[in-house]
Amino acid sequence: MYKYDEIDQQIVDERVAQYRDQVRRYLAGELSEDEFRPLRLQNGLYIQRHAPMLRIAVPYGMLSSKQLRKLGDIAQKYDRSYGHFSTRQNLQLNWPKLEDTPDILAELATVQMHAIQTSGNCIRNITTDQFVGIAPDEVIDPRAMAEIIRQWSTFHPEFALLPRKFKIAVSGTKQDRAIVQAHDIGLEFYTDNNNNVAVKVWVGGGLGRTPILGSVIREHLDWQHALTYCEAIIRVYNLHGRRDNMYKARIKILTKALGINEFRNQVEAEWTHLKDGPNTITEAELARVAKHFDPMPYENLSAHDASFDAAIASNPAFAAWVKRCVHVHKQPGYRAVTLSLKPHGQAPGDITSEQMWAVADLADEFSFGELRSSHEQNLILADVKLADLYKLWEKARAQGLATPNIGLLTDIICCPGGDFCSLANAKSIPIAQAIQMQFDDLDYLHDIGDIELNISGCMNACGHHHVGHIGILGVDKDGSEWYQVSIGGKQGNDASLGSVIGRAFSAEEMPGVIQKLIEVYIQQRTPEERFIDTVRRIGAPPFKAHVYAKNEVAA
Repeated sequence: MYKYDEIDQQIVDERVAQYRDQVRRYLAGELSEDEFRPLRLQNGLYIQRHAPMLRIAVPYGMLSSKQLRKLGDIAQKYDRSYGHFSTRQNLQLNWPKLEDTPDILAELATVQMHAIQTSGNCIRNITTDQFVGIAPDEVIDPRAMAEIIRQWSTFHPEFALLPRKFKIAVSGTKQDRAIVQAHDIGLEFYTDNNNNVAVKVWVGGGLGRTPILGSVIREHLDWQHALTYCEAIIRVYNLHGRRDNMYKARIKILTKALGINEFRNQVEAEWTHLKDGPNTITEAELARVAKHFDPMPYENLSAHDASFDAAIASNPAFAAWVKRCVHVHKQPGYRAVTLSLKPHGQAPGDITSEQMWAVADLADEFSFGELRSSHEQNLILADVKLADLYKLWEKARAQGLATPNIGLLTDIICCPGGDFCSLANAKSIPIAQAIQMQFDDLDYLHDIGDIELNISGCMNACGHHHVGHIGILGVDKDGSEWYQVSIGGKQGNDASLGSVIGRAFSAEEMPGVIQKLIEVYIQQRTPEERFIDTVRRIGAPPFKAHVYAKNEVAA
């Protein structure tokens, strides 16, 4: 992972000192609430339903064991001994005291972490594939480029107060796992016909109140121009994006209003002033940043291991875990492992301090002291030897981190919802827990197969419900909590947005509704089909008919 130099550390330390004085002045009455609000947001501090919430940056999902251990310490000392991994790969603390937040940021700075630009109308945390650097289908490892974008965007004076928040995702694999089409800018790195690194640039994607998949604004961009072209895009957005209506302020609204061709023309015109300028990335700059990422000390291993094969053959529980939680690796003799933060009955993405310390120990013992967070709200050990998988499984299982449900129905993406968030219309966590308990038979889950269920407590779509095979959205109806259900969403190269199937449901109805959707799938599927494949083949009407077959009452 990226390791700070002296300038990086100085920037973070100075921000901590600045924020500490801002909090002091606010608590002393020297700053009003309106004056303090943008200052705290610049440092990731929200005021939620019951308490402040601090969002800690995990750039492109990379963590060291030392950093995770520190997060566990902070959660125990300043919060309620747990944290929540979000869909942008960050960690959130839901119960810190305002007066403690400067000390939290100071402790984070000792392990090269911060909360800068995790909120506010600025360029947010850069995200990418959780298997970056190790995926067999990776064409380009984009971590150094993601870091360059992070450095360029941090404290960028021109883009500190955009019309709305701005999100960038990068991907360097054949199969998109970074959801580039659902971001304000998506950068898809590839090698062109001349074997040169190039970028396909997506723009205008986003979920929320008006879900839109992005459009390709440039099919081929030389990688050296990634920053200047992004700058041209954001300049056009900063100039024309609406500031009179926050619901129509995202770049997706601007690109639709202008039309992608006109937007492209304006970006290209702006780019003529920036192309080949100071922000053009040179080979030397790319090499400089890449040196901050230590190469993994892989051993020359066989692609097979007899002890692993024997454990698979003799232990069905271990075999089930390997099937769902262990992933291929481009280095022979190694695998990536997803540690599930979705055991039945637990809020998806939550992790206790004890578990953070345990995962840090596992990373040290089995994965070169590094790990990743995913936008699916799980943790990944990226570099585990085949021969170590059984021992890792035993230790992870003892910590409640080895539920073999990755990619299955109970691997639910879920925002904190109305239990915490002041913006939410309805609770998300109890719905996730109720569905988990409805589908608590692992054999049945494995029979259902790959399926993605995403839950959001409001239209801001922090749970990415629009791109779930099944999406659940909390809505307010006359002061009561109800839930809309959509089907047909998908992330990846063939991304799609789900469609609402009909009237909303009460919380009590939700497990039964999901059960009925699954019943239609099982009845209608062909042997090779996943849930999303069946939905795309037969359409929504059969699902809707079964769900609403009885007790049809308008809500």
